[in-house]
Amino acid sequence: MKRFLIIFALLISCSSVQAENEYLTQNILETYQEGEIALVDDDDTLIDGLNMFGEHMELTSPKDEELETPDDIEDELKLFNTMGKTKYTKEETIVGKILKSKIIRTDIPSFLLKDELTFDFNKGPIKEIELYGGHRGSLASIFKQHNYTTEYSDLTTEFGFMGKSRNDKIDFRLSILPIVKHGNYLENMWGDIYIVDNHIKHHKILIGRSRGQVGIEGGSSAYTLPFVNRSQIARNFGNLRTTAVKLIGNFEYADYSLSLGSSGRYLTSGMPGLDFIGWVNIKPFGSKDGKLGRLTIGGGLNSGHNRFNYNVGTVYIGYKHKKLWTNFEASIADGYNGGAALSSKKAGGFAYTLGWKVKPYLQLIGRIDNFDPDRSVSHNCKTEYTAGINWFIKGQALRFVINYVFSKNQNAHDSHKIILGTQILL
Repeated sequence: MKRFLIIFALLISCSSVQAENEYLTQNILETYQEGEIALVDDDDTLIDGLNMFGEHMELTSPKDEELETPDDIEDELKLFNTMGKTKYTKEETIVGKILKSKIIRTDIPSFLLKDELTFDFNKGPIKEIELYGGHRGSLASIFKQHNYTTEYSDLTTEFGFMGKSRNDKIDFRLSILPIVKHGNYLENMWGDIYIVDNHIKHHKILIGRSRGQVGIEGGSSAYTLPFVNRSQIARNFGNLRTTAVKLIGNFEYADYSLSLGSSGRYLTSGMPGLDFIGWVNIKPFGSKDGKLGRLTIGGGLNSGHNRFNYNVGTVYIGYKHKKLWTNFEASIADGYNGGAALSSKKAGGFAYTLGWKVKPYLQLIGRIDNFDPDRSVSHNCKTEYTAGINWFIKGQALRFVINYVFSKNQNAHDSHKIILGTQILL
């Protein structure tokens, strides 16, 4: 009997040790060890925006549709979270890497040559610099009364670089727009020129020239727009860059951006007057798990002086849940200082958008878009009805778009457009 008890006790102790070793082994396998070289298979996925090294990368898991946040304020700053080379040990050609890359997330730009154009520094104050280039173009067939024309547009051509300091507390970016379609070349060639301080938790302080958050779509990156063209209120009141100091806050249930700077929209404009741009987003469902979807309620004001006073007020509501994405945005202006023009007219408008991701790479979209360029003049509105398809071959890095636009004008002939758009980010 004693022998039986001793043998039984030994078996129990061995089983316990084996179980502990299994948990320990599993923990070692799942935890990155310093100096470890890890092999990543093509089928491996990245969850919650972090790779196995704890580094931010383009998300490639099926959960991406739930994690996307298409109505974040100052969305271009999310680019700094995706910097850094991917940790693959496989030897691939550039073409092979592009063909095998899996980029699903579409609320942030991704770049096809990210690894080849990222440079790490072992010494000095700069940790890494990433070069990039991007192009958006469109070919439109325009049908008006007794008239048909085709038109090619260079929507965006941009080259630049962004980087991080060694302690990850400072980000910086510079870009140029080499193709200037009108106006003074030296005024229009400059894109973003700014530095970002990340020392304060949940906050960023931006100093320099960057996009102004006049509306959600008006302040969005050109590389994440759902349609070929912005809505009428976005391209008239927003779509601008401003030289300013910004305070940007990001919390689970609210975001905000406060900007104070020059009302001149060019780098060489000097200080014709002060310009204030403020925006606040409230997120009732939070921003973490996304189980109930992502509801965003926002509003903002652009107020300033440039030869005359101008004020633009905007409200926004958007909802994103799995494959569904929809939003409504409306603006009213008593003078405005947008990317299209500086105007003293009282204008206004709205845009309603609906989108459905049929597949991670295929999206159906539609929009109703109304704009009144002068509220003091009756029978003066223009309404655009747009339907389209987005084909994300490699996320936003390689994308084809087709839009059909019916423009109904109260004081001009109606028109139809079929627009083919392309986008490539290197």
